[in-house]
Amino acid sequence: MNISGSDLILACSAIGAGLAMIGALGTGVGQGNATGKACESVARQPEAEGTILKTLLTGCAVAETSAIYCLVIALILLFVKPFS
Repeated sequence: MNISGSDLILACSAIGAGLAMIGALGTGVGQGNATGKACESVARQPEAEGTILKTLLTGCAVAETSAIYCLVIALILLFVKPFS
């Protein structure tokens, strides 16, 4: 079985894209945990709902950027062919 250099690069790019998307798993777990804690906080202190919601949305937006970076890296690895 002969594997050319470009085939090896494409295979490694696909593996790298899959590994890059593992980073999005941590983001999903973290945002789910933060949302659950925010719901608990609102249940305990309903008068602080506005502040809790603002802090939650800011934190989720910052956390989401790492998942977006993972997606961008995966798309670059899949669709940009450096040696074609």
